[in-house]
Amino acid sequence: MGSATSFTKPKPLNIVIVGGGIAGFSTAIACRRAGHNVTIYERSSLNNEIGAAISISSNASRSILAWGLDSVRARVVEGKRSYRAYGTTLEKFHDMQHANTTEVFGAPFLFVHRLDFNDELRRLATNDKGEGKPVVVHLKSVVTKYIPESGSIELADGTILTGDLVIAADGVHSTAIEAILGAHNPAIPTDQMAYRFLIPTSKLLEDPSTSQLVNDDGNEIQNLALLQHTDEVIGVEDWQTQGSRETLLEIYSNFDPALLAVIKKATDIKKWPLLYRAPVSTWHKGRLVAVGDAAHPMLPHQGQGANQALEDAVALGIVLSGATPETLEHRLQVFERIRTKRASLMQIFSNAGQDQMEKMGEDAEIYIPRNEIPKSPDEFVKYIFGYDVVRDATQTMEIEYPSWKLSATFFDKTPGRGVYP
Repeated sequence: MGSATSFTKPKPLNIVIVGGGIAGFSTAIACRRAGHNVTIYERSSLNNEIGAAISISSNASRSILAWGLDSVRARVVEGKRSYRAYGTTLEKFHDMQHANTTEVFGAPFLFVHRLDFNDELRRLATNDKGEGKPVVVHLKSVVTKYIPESGSIELADGTILTGDLVIAADGVHSTAIEAILGAHNPAIPTDQMAYRFLIPTSKLLEDPSTSQLVNDDGNEIQNLALLQHTDEVIGVEDWQTQGSRETLLEIYSNFDPALLAVIKKATDIKKWPLLYRAPVSTWHKGRLVAVGDAAHPMLPHQGQGANQALEDAVALGIVLSGATPETLEHRLQVFERIRTKRASLMQIFSNAGQDQMEKMGEDAEIYIPRNEIPKSPDEFVKYIFGYDVVRDATQTMEIEYPSWKLSATFFDKTPGRGVYP
């Protein structure tokens, strides 16, 4: 058990975050609200970002809403319903209503465009309001090396930058895990490809063959994603790779005519190769820790990539509240204790898919007893949506540091309560 935290407010840590995506900016918000000085280094210019709609489930939305997320600015849409159906007949085999999600799980189920969401996280991290100093962002800063022992990074121009802590939030191709493990451990291509495209709602409504698939409720754009097994190997996760409408029509030739009619309307198809990496034994070494896809990349079958990054951010911010350079190693151990089991299970559940229950069970038994592994869509929803990372992290810290208390300004308002722990 760690020693009790002094009542004297500690000096802020200087934290370096690599990556300006969802993981990077959400972690920056959390670390800023924990009272630390945060600087982000992002390789891109953030002015040519693309992406698609993502879901933010209750396990993550409870925290970001408590941070003051502006739903209008981020153009958030609250989910009403989701279902799974057979592509050949459109016959539903699992239907889930989201109208009572807040009542059941303490927070809503949201949809948002990745770019809009990232812009809003950036605003929350860098604006003048709220606890702590605004986060400083350096763009077009390519990190070529992590140095865990000294808490340093090296940029492409040879510049060495050092902080009290470096947080790698630079995605599936991050070299941070290699620096942490001391061995090459790249994400590898799977046999799956995602095809994504946007279609104006008006184009679907005006065609009788597709109007049955959408509601005339004022929405302007429909986001489509198709997953398919493929022999094509692309070793880089790239949202910009162009796909072919003719290829999709051939792949899905036995699908319901309404779905084929939707595909025929697609004009700009992007194909996104899905990459895989098994859970790793640790996420930190020295003064370096990895979060999000840099630590635990996962396939999209459970829609949890962004959500697990947000859980990481909240947990790390809570754990680092009141941290000093002297207590940092123990705090990172506590962070891993809170996060690695759940995130590793989410990797297993996401990578296997619910149609591979036997394989999933074998892999998941490393982390939880087999009788606790979700076995149905409803059990998966409860396991995923019902988790309360705020309560988990706070309770753990109160045990480790009996005099520790989370700052009242860490959140703007009290987060919705989850189902467990």
